[in-house]
Amino acid sequence: MPAGPAEHLERLVAMASEVRRLVMEGRTSPEEMAGVERSDEADTIYAIDAVVEPAIESACEAWGRETPLILIAEGVHDEQGNEGERTFPAGTPKDECAIRVLIDPIDGTRGLMYDKRPAFFLACVAPNNGPETTLSDSVASVMAELPTTKMGFADILTATKGGGAVIRRIDLRAGDEERLTPQPSRATTINHGFAQVSNFFPGTKVLASELIETIVRSQIGEADVTRATVFDDQYISTGGQWYELICGRDRFNADLRPAFYAMQGQPEGLCCHPYDCAGLLIATEAGIAITDATGRPLDGPMDLTTGISWIGYANPTLRDAIEPVVLKFLQR
Repeated sequence: MPAGPAEHLERLVAMASEVRRLVMEGRTSPEEMAGVERSDEADTIYAIDAVVEPAIESACEAWGRETPLILIAEGVHDEQGNEGERTFPAGTPKDECAIRVLIDPIDGTRGLMYDKRPAFFLACVAPNNGPETTLSDSVASVMAELPTTKMGFADILTATKGGGAVIRRIDLRAGDEERLTPQPSRATTINHGFAQVSNFFPGTKVLASELIETIVRSQIGEADVTRATVFDDQYISTGGQWYELICGRDRFNADLRPAFYAMQGQPEGLCCHPYDCAGLLIATEAGIAITDATGRPLDGPMDLTTGISWIGYANPTLRDAIEPVVLKFLQR
């Protein structure tokens, strides 16, 4: 019997656990981990990223003997040397592979390599529908927290299509596991809550700041600078941002860098890509509304380079209130 979503999920969880182990055991000084290994079309690859790449390929070799697959991830190469995709078993024609596996081994490298904040291992599996396969085809997904040195627990979030999302909290010392249910915020306003527009790097900060100021004015009126009523958290990790929405800590979050580059007549710079969104199934199964810059359900090809703009709302009430403001701003 062919492997199904549950079996695929087991493979992803095992891979995520191995990546977490390697990251925890392979820590060195921030300066060493922050060394630039190489740069590619999608992002900069740091020394900490390179630690886990062989483990992912090894896991896919074993997986491919059971279910022929196409791995889509940074650092992998096909037989012709092209980066981004590789089939397992090696040499299998792509049209003979049953599934596509999209992976971001360490999403949030910059925060983790300086031991500031957890990163995430992100992965999803979809039936192989050829190059037209998209994120919405995913049938299983995992988001695994890669902890800082002082953390005693780390979460693994999982989902299968139609099966809901689950949080597994792992005791990193004892190995015990607790199962939790995602609890997105039920708040009906962003007042006294976390809401932000990503402005990680120079280039789009002005538009990002203007948008969040516009949203705040529309929702709670002119900002009273003597009081802080809407809080900002710039988590440099798409997985981390979605994790905060899923766990009820953030109420609204958006990463609109591709849209902002276009609005300013700039070439598309560093931004979110589909492999950063490999946890999309988990977010939607948890009840988070994730849309594109036009308000449609977020989707995109399973690749490493397509620019992705996304908007996340913790619940439908917040979406109804904020979405018209965001879309009007982008269409202006």
